[in-house]
Amino acid sequence: MDAIDRMIVDALQGGIDVVERPFAPLARLLGMTEDDLVERVGRLLDAGVLTRFGPMYDAEALGGLFTLAALSVPEADFERVAGLVNAHPEVAHNYAREHEYNMWFVIAAEKPGDVARVIAEIERETGCEVLDLPRLEEYGLQLRLEAR
Repeated sequence: MDAIDRMIVDALQGGIDVVERPFAPLARLLGMTEDDLVERVGRLLDAGVLTRFGPMYDAEALGGLFTLAALSVPEADFERVAGLVNAHPEVAHNYAREHEYNMWFVIAAEKPGDVARVIAEIERETGCEVLDLPRLEEYGLQLRLEAR
């Protein structure tokens, strides 16, 4: 990533307006063309610097449900299991941790019963038991990470 890429990643964390040409206002703010911004975001996605680019929905406000989940995965099997978990469209925010439960991810589903279905599918596909940690209370927090 160069300095412009870091500036783009930092700016994207603030969100993009839902307008006809969503990249145009951000491109102007960053002093670049809309085409350049779109091309750079595509390159960051292709390179794996950005792993996901899209809207964040409040599943519960839309009638669905989400939960934090974790797996204890043998290190030698981590990449295979991550691929199986990430193949589920309901899964987001998959990350590794140094802990007995070393793979953590969020499941967001359109219908409350879908969370249990996804958990059962992941357990069947991976052979690992899913630790389901549903939210008990909501706290508001905005997380912004500086691109390096």
